[in-house]
Amino acid sequence: MADTDAESVKTESQAGEDPLQQLSEFNNEQLAAVIGDISNAVSVLKAETEMFEKFYKRLDPKDLAPLPATEVGASALDFSQMRSRRRSKSRGAILERLLSLTLEQKCELVQRELEVMKEEVQRDHENKERILQSYKATMEEAEIRSTEIKKAKYEFERDVGSTATGRKKGGAVTSEKVIRYMEEKTRARDSLADKLRLRNASLKVQKRKMQMQLKQKEEMGEVLHEVDFQQLKIENAQFLERIDERNQDLLQLKLTTGDTLQVLNSYKKKLQNTTTESTRLDKEIFIRHEMLQRIEAETQLVEQEREKAESLNKMLRKQLSDYRVPEVLQYVHEKVEQEELEKSIQTWERKVEIAELSLKTYRKAWERLKAVRTKTQAYRQLYGAQ
Repeated sequence: MADTDAESVKTESQAGEDPLQQLSEFNNEQLAAVIGDISNAVSVLKAETEMFEKFYKRLDPKDLAPLPATEVGASALDFSQMRSRRRSKSRGAILERLLSLTLEQKCELVQRELEVMKEEVQRDHENKERILQSYKATMEEAEIRSTEIKKAKYEFERDVGSTATGRKKGGAVTSEKVIRYMEEKTRARDSLADKLRLRNASLKVQKRKMQMQLKQKEEMGEVLHEVDFQQLKIENAQFLERIDERNQDLLQLKLTTGDTLQVLNSYKKKLQNTTTESTRLDKEIFIRHEMLQRIEAETQLVEQEREKAESLNKMLRKQLSDYRVPEVLQYVHEKVEQEELEKSIQTWERKVEIAELSLKTYRKAWERLKAVRTKTQAYRQLYGAQ
């Protein structure tokens, strides 16, 4: 917005119009908008100026060398020629164009400032990490010192305090205990100092050896240079990319394994249900088989009884065929006996019919069980083949 206003002012100044006369024609809203645009442009110019000042302050004195005499003369000549123009506003626009930076220069300046800010942020981050590590080390040291103080207090109360509280008249003994305790602690500290001194000496020897090895490597040219570190960084980045790819493959394999496990669990559940159904059907078949055997045994008994009844019926019919008219009383008795026999025959025939109906029912149940058993065996063979 500020650039468009500036360009409009320049074009209007080149056209010869008076800005004050043009502003007098604006209303309050237009003046407020122009003032807002000018303030925004001024703030942008202030930010650019501050950035350029920071960049200028960081420049080396070698970069601030004066221009050659030819360039100075040319610039003075150009400036004198520009002053000979008629309108002062056009001269101000030309001076502004000469003194302002180009877009490439502004982009380069912003990039340098961005790099400097990144370096400062990195430096601040490193300083923060260093301070944080220092605070952590101080806290760990304080914790270690606190633990040592608590341990020394416990040992002092155990070795000296218990004897001092256990005896009523033990002042001298308590002082001797304290002196002995302090001497033991002093000897322990001296022994610890000797150990640390020996360890420090061994570490110095190791440091000297490492320095000698490093010096030998530098003389032989085996020391890693910056190029080697850059190559290692590139290889590390490549390995990290490969690790990410392998992690993605591993994640995909885990997802596939999860789907496979779900399918496997569903098939296991189906197999378990089928096995349970097969066990139930086997039990039912066994029960029905026993029932069928019992029915067959009962049927054989009924057949035997039927055969006996038929033989008896034949015998009676034979007797009827050879029957001679008896006496009245005998006839009545025989008639009564005949009716009883006929009733018993009807009863046995009814029993035979009922037995035949039950036999048919059991045979139908047996056929159904055979069909179910055949289907179960086919399912077992099918799942076994899978």
